[in-house]
Amino acid sequence: MADWQPLRELLQGVSGSITLGWHELDTLVGGLPPSASRYREFWSSDRSTWRGFRVSDVDVGGSVTFTRGVGVDGQLPTTVSEHRELPGSNPRRLAASTRADVVLVSCAKSKADHEAPAADLYVSPLFRFTRAYAEATGRPWFILSAKHGLVRPDQVLQPYDLNLGDLDRGSQGTWARQVSDDLALALDGLAGAVIEIHAGETYTRHLRARLLRAGAFVGEPLHGLTLGERLAWYSNADRESVESAAVPEGLLQQDELVRRLTNHAYARTPAEVVAGADAALLQPGMYSWWVDAAGARELSQGLGHEIAPGLIYAGLAGATRRRSQRRSSNTLRGRLVGMHLGSRYRFSTFRYSLGSVLACAWEADVIDEQGLTSWMHDHLRVVAVPVADPDALEGLEDRVLEMLDPPLNLSKVRSTPTRRKLTELRRRHKR
Repeated sequence: MADWQPLRELLQGVSGSITLGWHELDTLVGGLPPSASRYREFWSSDRSTWRGFRVSDVDVGGSVTFTRGVGVDGQLPTTVSEHRELPGSNPRRLAASTRADVVLVSCAKSKADHEAPAADLYVSPLFRFTRAYAEATGRPWFILSAKHGLVRPDQVLQPYDLNLGDLDRGSQGTWARQVSDDLALALDGLAGAVIEIHAGETYTRHLRARLLRAGAFVGEPLHGLTLGERLAWYSNADRESVESAAVPEGLLQQDELVRRLTNHAYARTPAEVVAGADAALLQPGMYSWWVDAAGARELSQGLGHEIAPGLIYAGLAGATRRRSQRRSSNTLRGRLVGMHLGSRYRFSTFRYSLGSVLACAWEADVIDEQGLTSWMHDHLRVVAVPVADPDALEGLEDRVLEMLDPPLNLSKVRSTPTRRKLTELRRRHKR
């Protein structure tokens, strides 16, 4: 088993980023676990193993880059590049108070079905939050389009279906060169420009290198964050400029629901839910379950796949039944207390999944109901969000699950190796 203490001690002396070769890291920890090579997800979360750092770049079998303090504070990162030094470049440091000269945001797969200004063409919740943030900065901002390159928010576009990841590496490099050239024209040169990018690695991989070589400062405050973490970052209550931006009409319910479900500040302990008399829990709504680091390790052991600390499951309570249109009498409290935290896994899909995984981790033949309840109290937290309209709940759940993709959900989500293993474990304890 890997011993992570030498890595923690090494990182304590690092103020920015450090890149370790695969063999060097393997030797340092006394042997990396097999999941480190098999699953990129192993490196994708803020693990307690390297607390205070994130893996900002990983080349499986080649190297791993650890970066301190990738931002949840609303500031540009300390280093110009969150990655290793590029040949011929001189990474500069940015003061925490540095303001960007321009903000770049990526396009989105979800689009309107008609011609529209680019700012209105992309309709995913993440894009709307990113747009609100960019507009609230008061700085010029552009959209990174896989098809059109650098796009002004008011530039009218037709709907299209192209993701930058669909292009080969050569075409991605050509795209990045054109974007860099167009941005240089828009800013009257890149040397000394402070550029803040809100986009995934596919969009920044080649572009970042070109901007740095042109002498720009590049900040990526959300680099390495999951979708849920990005949504939570944009909805951070301390970010007054973002909170003051208007949310587009007609989308408030869904967006606010996602904001709440992905914000751990709203989480309660199981004991608080059981003991509380909060009227909000006596309504229909949605909830998200969160696991701590120790609990995540046990789930990972049982599944044989890495489960990161954080949001692991989401569901609803009290929705109007889609087929019969009959109103449900269930409430958030009834679902969470009576079913999830109850004493019988047969009444709860979530409890059934947890019990099956932990039975494997504990090498038990049957699900230990009492042990499972104790484990949930020790390692889980839950966010419960009331929804006033039970008729809309099922439709909302469909869209929310598609966005959040919680690892222990099995319905309304894509198939993954983790979910296939979970299904296999559940079969051992048929309800």
